[in-house]
Amino acid sequence: MNRVYHLEREQLIPTDLETAWNFISTPNNLEALTPKDMSFSIVSEIPDVLYEGLLIEYRIRIPILGKQAWLSEIRDIKDRHSFVDVQHIGPYRYWHHYHEVTEQPNGVRFFDHVTYALPFGYLGSMLHTIYVGTELSRIFDYRHEAMRRLLSG
Repeated sequence: MNRVYHLEREQLIPTDLETAWNFISTPNNLEALTPKDMSFSIVSEIPDVLYEGLLIEYRIRIPILGKQAWLSEIRDIKDRHSFVDVQHIGPYRYWHHYHEVTEQPNGVRFFDHVTYALPFGYLGSMLHTIYVGTELSRIFDYRHEAMRRLLSG
């Protein structure tokens, strides 16, 4: 049995919608949002901005497992509002990451909702409890601070 997990993050950054959208829809910015110890690198050719059906291949370092290939597809783009990245190849059995930006009176609200499942049945559930859940929180906490630093000026 593979359990499905959810992770949500929300933050308000004092910036404008155009700047926010340009930042999150630029694939090269993903590296700045990923902790350095993950040795993140994009290996596919990527455009300056996302488009529907874009495939992005990258490598990440996972403790014990080492470097892992990850292939994501960009879907459901709503200009200046949201998009989804879905893992086709990677360490998760299922990965669906919804990204959203909405203009607010004091800036832009960034919202992430990740739905994911691990392979390996009960072993995967144990791995989530002892490592994966905490590690994903750490990664998204890093992302939260990096976005604040990079977009708040």
